[in-house]
Amino acid sequence: MAKAAQKLVGLGTRLGTSLVTQGPKVAGEAVQWSRPRLSKFWYYARVELTPPMPSDIPAISNGFSKIIASARTGKFMNLTVKQESWVNTLICAEVAFWFFIGEQIGRRSFIGYNIKSDYEPASYI
Repeated sequence: MAKAAQKLVGLGTRLGTSLVTQGPKVAGEAVQWSRPRLSKFWYYARVELTPPMPSDIPAISNGFSKIIASARTGKFMNLTVKQESWVNTLICAEVAFWFFIGEQIGRRSFIGYNIKSDYEPASYI
């Protein structure tokens, strides 16, 4: 038991020494690697993730009316995969993913809602 404890202490010492000596180097390389990628992300995020402006509302309503008209007339069935059906599928998937991400942010949890209840199940079940 004592040998196992000594090995565990030795492992912790080696790990701590390695972390102290190699940690700043790894952190610096991580920052250097991520800096250009983050700058590109923030460039596109400022453009793509901004909320709609009041001047965008007519274009949005036009888009919705085109989608509704396409659904009523059956025009969407004539689209090819290379045309707009693939784009429409991706847009629907993006909206669904943002919905689920928003739900998780609102719940502050990855798991479902924590609902408190006064219901007491019967003792014979």
